[in-house]
Amino acid sequence: MRKMPFVLLAVLAMIVTACSGGDGGGSGSPTPGARSPEAGTSAGPAPSSPAGADCAAGYLGQFSTREKLAQLLTVGVTGTEDALSVVRDHQVGGIFVGSWTDLSMLSDGGLQQVTAAAKVPLMVTTDEEGGRVSRLSDLIGTAPSARDTAATMTSDEFYTATLERARAMKDLGITVDFAPDIDVSSQPDDSVIGDRSFSDDPAVVTDYADAYIRAMHEVGLGTVLKHFPGHGAGTGDSHLGAVQVAPLPELTERDLVPFRELIGSGSAVMVGHLDVPGLTTPGVPASISPEVMSLLREGSGYGAAPFDGVIFTDDLSGMAAITDRLSIEEAVEATLVAGADNALWISTDAVGQVLDQLEDAVAAGRLPMDRVDASVLRMADYKRIPRAC
Repeated sequence: MRKMPFVLLAVLAMIVTACSGGDGGGSGSPTPGARSPEAGTSAGPAPSSPAGADCAAGYLGQFSTREKLAQLLTVGVTGTEDALSVVRDHQVGGIFVGSWTDLSMLSDGGLQQVTAAAKVPLMVTTDEEGGRVSRLSDLIGTAPSARDTAATMTSDEFYTATLERARAMKDLGITVDFAPDIDVSSQPDDSVIGDRSFSDDPAVVTDYADAYIRAMHEVGLGTVLKHFPGHGAGTGDSHLGAVQVAPLPELTERDLVPFRELIGSGSAVMVGHLDVPGLTTPGVPASISPEVMSLLREGSGYGAAPFDGVIFTDDLSGMAAITDRLSIEEAVEATLVAGADNALWISTDAVGQVLDQLEDAVAAGRLPMDRVDASVLRMADYKRIPRAC
């Protein structure tokens, strides 16, 4: 492992000083028009009653510290053997089915072997937006891009079409879809967001994303709003390098509108590797920024309700906006210390090293144990895992 950069050491020190007192979030009332959480979506924080506290303690008590930390990881797998190994050996909280995954795992009984190896229910996640971001098209068919969808069908028609695809995904064993993309964009179709955006009108984005979320939740799949605080007008592609977006006041008027309207929908939120002038520290993208996590948790900074659901990162190992700055071990520590609940990356290669680093972070006080516990409980609620009392 290479030496941790000075900027990260400074950021981690600042986070520990500022955030060691708890999870930093609170549950607020849903936004107007928001739907109640369905099976497979975030159900909010643990009850504050003594019975609720006992339930939480009982759930947490089944894990070692290392296993708690593993519950906060979602990793890409190549197929059944890879998935079975990482779940059996490390008890990660989720696996990710990507374009490189042998999809026979979803159709030949392999996934059942994998889920049976998990101590608690396993998230089986994918990117299924339609258009050019479709990991399962060979199994469930194709769907138009978000931009084409908004141009060719009503949101009610989209809801009906999404129900059909959601049922097909559930039948394969998928539990969470990293969608909808609620970026607001007028950029060309083939740009990094482009036709992945429903529209350059925040109201249109909100309408179609709401239809998508309702359909997915009706079937029992979890959804994830992305890419907070808004990638639609970024200066580049975070897969290739650093991306700067507009300052927060401009984001609030445009890019953050769909997040504000949908934050109470029961969806999780994915934070992007985005530099926000006046909000993020130079060289520290949103995905590892305590200021961005606080903006999302508190809500008041962009006119939204507080958010106490699950915060995912965008991919931490395959995007130069983060890999040019940090190793995977450093990036996972930084994002969890900053306030994210779940670190996503696209391979299983470094899971052991990441967990070693996280255990060191807990032992040294950089990552407070109460923060870990809060994230483990959020993940359990998002997966709708009952807490035995």
